[in-house]
Amino acid sequence: MTKPLVYIETTIPSFYYEKRTDPGIVARQEWTQQWWDTAPERFERVTSPAVLDELAGGVPERSAERLDLVRDLPLLSVELAIIEIVQGYIRHKLMPADPAGDALHLALASYHKCDFLVAWNCRHLANANKFGHIRRVNAMLGLFVPALVTPLELLGGSDETEPE
Repeated sequence: MTKPLVYIETTIPSFYYEKRTDPGIVARQEWTQQWWDTAPERFERVTSPAVLDELAGGVPERSAERLDLVRDLPLLSVELAIIEIVQGYIRHKLMPADPAGDALHLALASYHKCDFLVAWNCRHLANANKFGHIRRVNAMLGLFVPALVTPLELLGGSDETEPE
């Protein structure tokens, strides 16, 4: 049985090494670390040159550790068709008009048929309120629709703690 394919977006290595101490940020960091540490057993993880570029553009001493986290992950190729998909997303106002940003991550995960796109970007990607629009546009473009989730949603767990 093959493992589900998970596209790792930039916010995942960023939160893994987050330094801010706000309780909500700390919780996201802990969930990210828990998920990351158990993910290889359950998921096939991939990322893209776009993620590496975004991570490399940060503060140099922080960029190195973030890049190191994803260094061994396979990279999805950026085909010409993906650039056309990004333009379609922007044209349909699905994503902000930044061709190197969120639209590119969604296009990569959709084109390469990733089961999940995992991110802490809850404004444009892991956002249930946008999912219907994303599904409609991807259907119109003839694309696969990955589940857009946070690491917390992929942590899983047992139902044994349910009340009786």
